[in-house]
Amino acid sequence: MTVYFIGAGPGAADLITVRGRDLLAACTVCLYAGSLVPPALLDECPPGARLVDTKDLTLDQIVDELVARHREGHEIARLCSGDPSVFSAVAEQARRLEAAGVPYDIVPGVPAFAAAAATLRQELTAPGVGQTVVLTRTAARATPMPPGEDLATLGASRATLVLHLAVQRIDAVVAELVPNYGDDCPVAVVARASRDDELVLRGTLSDIAGQVHEAGVRRTAVIIVGRVLGVPGGDSHLYSAARVRS
Repeated sequence: MTVYFIGAGPGAADLITVRGRDLLAACTVCLYAGSLVPPALLDECPPGARLVDTKDLTLDQIVDELVARHREGHEIARLCSGDPSVFSAVAEQARRLEAAGVPYDIVPGVPAFAAAAATLRQELTAPGVGQTVVLTRTAARATPMPPGEDLATLGASRATLVLHLAVQRIDAVVAELVPNYGDDCPVAVVARASRDDELVLRGTLSDIAGQVHEAGVRRTAVIIVGRVLGVPGGDSHLYSAARVRS
């Protein structure tokens, strides 16, 4: 019996991977975050499956549930929003499962930033403009950021920044980024990417905070900052005639 950490995708139920959907259909227990995972995904679970909403559970309670159901002989799905590789709390759950001798596997999913970029019809790398994407967050009401990972330091590269869990601090985010990016730098905020109630705000560092406040966006949003949003860039070398001829 195995615990499967399954990336549920950014919000739309049909953005789960085929592997994730098939495993979900085979697991007799499913733990999910009710505030983040689309309810329609639970329809993929087999009839009679034990469904556990983890939104009000502690880490210890979640792990206790995983271990107990494993020892009862169940295959278990642990649905994670987006992709388990970033901001998913999978690492601490996996460490505890290893200590308890419970096997687990990780199934990737579509991350929120990819869904946001798709909504914007935007490639986050543009030849001659930006070739680096930094995924980060801010520290308000969360684990403190490690030294050197504050926005002022990360922004010194002027790379494309994708911020998760930061929209509630939009004023502070803007203040920290303006010195490096300039107040005319393009910004997009995508709330609830891929869902029916998706919301897109576009602007610059000079006006995006006002838009966020006016729209009442407080959570489940990705902030993307960078010149790639406003400049088309050149053509890549990948499909150039010079490369093909060589």
